[in-house]
This record gives sequence, structure tokens and C-alpha cells, in this order.
Amino acid sequence: MGALTHRRFKGFNQLQIDGSEIIKSLPETNVLFVSNHQTYFADVVAMFHVFNASLKGRVDNIKNIGYLWNPKLNLYFVAARETMQAGLLPKILAYAGSVSIDRTWRSEGKDVNRQVKMSDVSSISKALNDGWVITFPQGTTTPWKPIRRGTAHIIKYNKPIVVPIVIDGFRRSFDKKGIRIKKRGILQTMEIKEPLEIDYEKESVEDIVKKLEFAIEQHPSFLKVIPQEELEQEEALNKTRQWRY
Repeated sequence: MGALTHRRFKGFNQLQIDGSEIIKSLPETNVLFVSNHQTYFADVVAMFHVFNASLKGRVDNIKNIGYLWNPKLNLYFVAARETMQAGLLPKILAYAGSVSIDRTWRSEGKDVNRQVKMSDVSSISKALNDGWVITFPQGTTTPWKPIRRGTAHIIKYNKPIVVPIVIDGFRRSFDKKGIRIKKRGILQTMEIKEPLEIDYEKESVEDIVKKLEFAIEQHPSFLKVIPQEELEQEEALNKTRQWRY
């Protein structure tokens, strides 16, 4: 997977990385990466590249694909179960490290209201106990959506080191699924921030949600950064595209 996707971030388009030196200082387990979300798959694949490159001593770059030799395997990502079952590629990615969960608010394109499955919570806890977990706490690729409270509950319960990541450019580079290259020559960016300071006992779920909003730059105060016209164009394009695996 790494060999097939490397040129998407170091070839067709360029990935500018900032802060990857933080990765080497993290413990082997109980680390939760929280990020904004722009495509289904390209975001997390780019993180796999950056994390493994950093662990091999490449600070803020993914040059020389040799860093994929003996990669970090206890690296997981949280994804909707229906997404990871929708085709061959998602199933391969799921096998590679997905913690698949049932979304409580959305299913097959419709709004729903379901109870959280305790087995899903347990699966995320097991993944954290075994290694690193990537999650997208908005649960959608649409920007400025609210942070899901479930992420804050997971943080309070498991007390992980929480590392925020802010990405940009992926929405312009790829289609919504993150499989088809939509435009070349786009600068993609990934900023890895210092771990959040969280008082797991005293801070409420609401406090943690607000902290996550600011950390991944999805609080409404950041809304002016992306022109509304660009968001509307992207939404219109996504509605007209239907891609099969």
C-alpha cells in the first residue's frame, strides 16, 4: 500500500509536513491522534507515511521510500463499518488496521439515532492498549461539523496522550473517497501539534470537546479561513460523482 501511494504525496502532489519530530518521542501505546477529515482514505494513508518516516529519522519529509521497511504495525484508525465494507480497497485497508465502528448518527446516507455499541468502545480501548490510534472526531469529511462527544468519552476513559493533527489540501487533491487524483500540483499540508494538556479527572466532556475543536482548527472561529465559494463548489462536485471500486 505504501509503495502504491507514495507518489500521491511525493510526486503528483507535494506534502508539506510540520512537527513530525514529535512522533519519535511518543510511547509505544495509548496514543490517540485526532485530526480534521477531508477524504475517506488519503488522509490516513498520508499519516501512515509520515509516522513511519519520522520513526526512521526523517523529520518533516517522506523522501526515500525505504522507511517502509519494517513499518510500525500497531497503528490503527477508527472508521465507519459501512465505509470499510464498501468495496475491495476499503476491505484491504480494514484488514490493515481499521477499528470499524457503527456510527450512531448516520447510516447509509440517512440521519439515525442509535445507541453506542459497547463492543465498539471496547475495540478502540483494545487498540489503544496495543498501540496508536488515529481518529477523526467529527466523523465526516464535511468541514466545521461538531466534534462527536464519543471521542471525549474515550479520552476520559482511556487517558491517552492526545496528539492533534491539522491537514489541508487533500480535499482539492483527491475525490471524496481519496482514491482518484482530482488535481495535480496541489500543496498538501500536515501539521502535527504538541500533545494536549488534559486533566482527565477534572475536565468535563464538554471541556474536552471544545479543546479538540480548537486543536484541530474546526471551531467556528476558524471558518473564515476557507472561502465559502470553494466549499460550495466541492459539495456540488461530490454530489455529482459516483465512483465504484
